[in-house]
Amino acid sequence: MTEASRTGLCFKAPLNYRFWTAAAVTALLAGCSSAPERVIAPVTGASAPSETVGSFRVPPLSSLPAEKPRALKGRYVQTSWDNVPGWQSDNLNNYWANFVRNCRGLMRPTGDNLARPARANPRVWHGVCSAALNPATAPKANDEFAIRKFLQQYLTPWRLESSSGQMASGMITGYYEPVIQGSRVRQGPYQWPLFAVPDDLLTIDLGALYPELAGKRVRGKLDGNRVVPYDSRTELNNPNRQPPAIVWINDPVDNFFLQVQGSGRVYLAEGPDAGTTIRLAYANHNGHPYRSIGRWLVNQGEMSLNQASMQNIRAWARNNPDRVQEMLNANPAVVFFREEAIQDPNEGPKGAYGVPLGAQRSIAVDTTYVPLGTPVYLMTTMPSSKQPLDRMVFAQDTGAAIKGAARGDYYWGSGPEAGAMAGRMKQQGRMWLFWPKSAGAPSAQ
Repeated sequence: MTEASRTGLCFKAPLNYRFWTAAAVTALLAGCSSAPERVIAPVTGASAPSETVGSFRVPPLSSLPAEKPRALKGRYVQTSWDNVPGWQSDNLNNYWANFVRNCRGLMRPTGDNLARPARANPRVWHGVCSAALNPATAPKANDEFAIRKFLQQYLTPWRLESSSGQMASGMITGYYEPVIQGSRVRQGPYQWPLFAVPDDLLTIDLGALYPELAGKRVRGKLDGNRVVPYDSRTELNNPNRQPPAIVWINDPVDNFFLQVQGSGRVYLAEGPDAGTTIRLAYANHNGHPYRSIGRWLVNQGEMSLNQASMQNIRAWARNNPDRVQEMLNANPAVVFFREEAIQDPNEGPKGAYGVPLGAQRSIAVDTTYVPLGTPVYLMTTMPSSKQPLDRMVFAQDTGAAIKGAARGDYYWGSGPEAGAMAGRMKQQGRMWLFWPKSAGAPSAQ
């Protein structure tokens, strides 16, 4: 996803498609205590991506420009594979296909654009990705022993530490891709629009004017010769100010949560193209800050802090239909979308890294600590549980609320089951970064 956020509840979007990543409602929930002896949870509901090893070629090293490295905030301590607890127990079903797909992202030139999130250095990874694409050195996708041998041969684990020198620990929330019902035209129950990017929305890259503000953007519109804030959610309820609608949804809360997640699939049940499913990907947002509707309900005395879950918000909306719009307007932020065809139903939306997210193999990170494209070993626990969730994943997304060392947002996949897991996830976690041998500490461009 891209510049959004999701719920774990998180508003999350990678720089391309989500806009707020953070626990919006989930952030209201209590965290979990430390985990017992590690027992690895299996990957469930995650089909292997269709991409094959031969679907792209690693470009010549000479085609990858040497770019000025970015400084990272993290402290990295090289360690041995024996000191990465539980990594040998991870079920590597679908891992290798995701590794190869991640190399597709790694082998793109970074572009030296400081407004974009930090990425792993392509030149550093050239040798590893070349070996991953070479039939003589690449493991078979279903050979877990060979995959682990490959990783140990070409990569070195680095422990991510806090500034105090202790192993960094951070909150791990979850996000997912909703699947909801909609129509191309406004009719019957389909009364809540999901908008395309408005023609009058301005996005200003402050880093182009002030280098110290690299990565900072503001949104607005022209009022005469002045740039003023763009319309809030309340203002966009005015039919005269609404941008073009891509689809209309039959439930206002589903509409809202799809914006929170930053992307989603819409099954067109009525109107033109009925019977097909499309993906709405994050395209931009109105520039207003995200305000938690869960927090609003707590402040209204409608539920306690511990009750502020996605499920309870839905129940409140069903019981209070006349106040739903009031609740939604408490969050002035609105996400705008673009339509994408679904080429492979097993692939997730593209994250900030520009490659499709893998169910339970992708995370959103703070790229000032973990560059996009970095393989990561995540040690955390299952949602609302002490059951260990230890998984080798890839840093492929970002989110405005994903800030700090070892802070992560775990992509669960698509549909209601993934949503139920994401909505309850607010755990503590730690991270190890896997980096090419002889390349020194993790670096970014």
